[in-house]
Amino acid sequence: MAISLSVVLLLAVILVMLIRNGSLKGGPAIVAVLFGFFLASTGMAPSINRFLSSLADSINSISF
Repeated sequence: MAISLSVVLLLAVILVMLIRNGSLKGGPAIVAVLFGFFLASTGMAPSINRFLSSLADSINSISF
C-alpha cells in the first residue's frame, strides 16, 4: 500500500509539473489520467501491478 501511494503521489507531482511547465496541456493530461483509470479496471491491471512491485523490490534490493 505504501509503495502504490508513493507512486501515485510521485506521478501526480510529475503530471502537475508537466502541466505547469507547458510541456503537457490540459486536454492530453486528462486523456492520460482517464487512460490510467480505465486501464486499472482491465485484466491487465494485476500484471502491471506485479511488474511495478517487482521493479520496486529490485530497486530496493540494490545496495550502494
